[in-house]
Amino acid sequence: MKIALGSDHAGYDGEKPHYKPEIATYIESKGHTVVDCGTNSSEAVDYPDIANAVSEAITGGGAERGILICGTGIGVSMTANRHTGIRAAVCTNREMGRLSREHNDANVLCLGRRVISLGECKEIIDVWLTEPASTVERHVNRVTKMG
Repeated sequence: MKIALGSDHAGYDGEKPHYKPEIATYIESKGHTVVDCGTNSSEAVDYPDIANAVSEAITGGGAERGILICGTGIGVSMTANRHTGIRAAVCTNREMGRLSREHNDANVLCLGRRVISLGECKEIIDVWLTEPASTVERHVNRVTKMG
C-alpha cells in the first residue's frame, strides 16, 4: 500500500528519535511504500500545507491512505477533513485506531507528537493498517453520508 506521510515541525520536536523519519522507516518495514509529503526538519511550517499535500496525494490517486503528525493531531485532521473523500481521524490509542477503520473507514490517521509516545504511534499504526472497514450496512451507510 502507498501511504502518504506528512508532518509539520512537531514531528521533529524535542530529543531524538524524531517521529516522522521513525514512522516512515516503520511503515516501510511493514512492506508499504511511503510518499513523503514533507516537512523534513524542525523549521516551522504551516500544518495546513502538509495536511493538504497528504490529502491531495490520496484524492489524486498517488496514495491509498495517509498519516499526518502535528503537535496534537487536531490541526492536521481539521484541515484534511475539508477535502472531499478524506476521512481523517485523530487517534490516541489502539482502540481508536481500530474503530476509526472499522466504523468510519478512515483513510487518514492523525497523530499527536506532544500527546502520545512513538511506541504508542507504532501500535496505533499497526492496527490502523490492518483493520478492514466494516461491511455492516449501518457503517457503510454512515460513511457514504460523509461524502
